[in-house]
Amino acid sequence: MPSPAPGSSSGSPHGPLRAPLIWGVALGVLQAASPLAFPWLETATVHALGLAVIAAVYVGFAVADGRRHVLVVETVVASVFVVAAAAAAAAAEPGSGWLIVAGLAGHGGKDLWQHRTGFVAGTRWWPPFCATVDWVAAALIAVVLTAHLLPT
Repeated sequence: MPSPAPGSSSGSPHGPLRAPLIWGVALGVLQAASPLAFPWLETATVHALGLAVIAAVYVGFAVADGRRHVLVVETVVASVFVVAAAAAAAAAEPGSGWLIVAGLAGHGGKDLWQHRTGFVAGTRWWPPFCATVDWVAAALIAVVLTAHLLPT
């Protein structure tokens, strides 16, 4: 009998998710560091754009799913995250970064809900991957925000 491929289940329920989770960590780090690629933009603006794009991905999945109620729910949920991102980008105070942290953490929670319920069809590995991206980015941004708030 051939040995299982790396990342395959091999009897473990978590095996198939190993690769998406590892890639999620890598992309979460890149997401948190993304303002470095756009030094001419405010950090909050770059993170807000990232949150809006992340939220909109499920609208595409909902279109592929094809069920009207799924499209409506995912569009409403994405809109909430886009409004939160716009509020964070528009806020002129240092605390606006915490809106991004809350948005990313909340989206990670939405991903976990999606993974457990399978509300949108055909997203087997995507929710754990995306939740990992969201939570890693939120944690790293929170660390940076906290470090900047501490007296030196």
